Amino acid sequence: MEPIFQTEVTKIKNGKKFTIEDTLIREIKLEIYANDKKVGALMAVPVDQIELAVGYLMSENIIEKIEDIEKTKLTDIDAKVFKVYIQGKINEKNIDKLDTEGVIVSGCGRAVSTQISKIAIEAKVIKSDYNIDAKLLFKEMAEFYTQCPLYEQTGCVHTAKLYIDENNYFIGEDIAQHNTIDKAVGKALMAGFDVTKAFLMVSGRLSSEMVAKAVMHQIPILASRTASTCRGVNIADKFGLTLIGFVRGDGMNIYRNQRRINV
Repeated sequence: MEPIFQTEVTKIKNGKKFTIEDTLIREIKLEIYANDKKVGALMAVPVDQIELAVGYLMSENIIEKIEDIEKTKLTDIDAKVFKVYIQGKINEKNIDKLDTEGVIVSGCGRAVSTQISKIAIEAKVIKSDYNIDAKLLFKEMAEFYTQCPLYEQTGCVHTAKLYIDENNYFIGEDIAQHNTIDKAVGKALMAGFDVTKAFLMVSGRLSSEMVAKAVMHQIPILASRTASTCRGVNIADKFGLTLIGFVRGDGMNIYRNQRRINV
C-alpha cells in the first residue's frame, strides 16, 4: 500500500478561492503479535511496519535482543488494519505488564507503554563514553528534513533519524512521534548495527516517552529542534542520557550530560 494518496482540496489564497490536488498521508491500525499473542495496536503510517513492531517490542523488553527473533510476517485485513507477527524468544511477563501497568503515552496517535516507569528502566543507566563534535550534529540536523520523503510530500508526519556514521543512517517517519524512534531503531537493529554507538535526532518535543525510548535502547545522545519537558530532563539526568534541544543553525541547548558533545 502506498503511504500517501491524492485528493482535491479548496484553497483560499490572496483573496481567491480555487481547487488544487493535495497529497495526504495514510493512517492504518497496526496490530502486533508476539508468538501469536496480541501485544497491542498502534495507529501508524503503512510503511516499515515490521521494523516498527521490532523496535516497539524491544523498547518494551518483550524481545531482549535482535538474535531472539526467528521469523517475521506482515499481513493486511482490509487495507485499514495490518498485522505483524513475530516469532522467537519473548518475555511473557513484560507482555502482561502492558495490560496491568501500561501508560497511554503523550505522542500523537495512541499507544501503551511500560518503559517510562522507574522500575522498567532502573537498570538502564547509560555509561557509554561515545561522543561527537557539535559541528556534526549541526550538519546532520540541517540535512535531516531533506532526507524524509513523506514529510517533504505531505508535511504531516513526525520524523526520527538514527545516525551511525557518515555512510549509514536510518529514518523513521510516522504520525506518532514514538513510532518514528521504533522504526529507525528497528531498521538499524535488523541491519546488524550497534545503536549504543549512535545518536538520535527527532522532529518533535522531547517528552518523557521519547526520552525513555532512547534510554531503553541505550542510545547515548538524543537531540531535537524543539524543547524538552521537565520529566524528559529528569529521566535524562537520572539515566545518563545526553539530551539536547533547540538544535538550530549554530546553537543548541544541552539539558543534561554535556560531556558527550565536543566544541
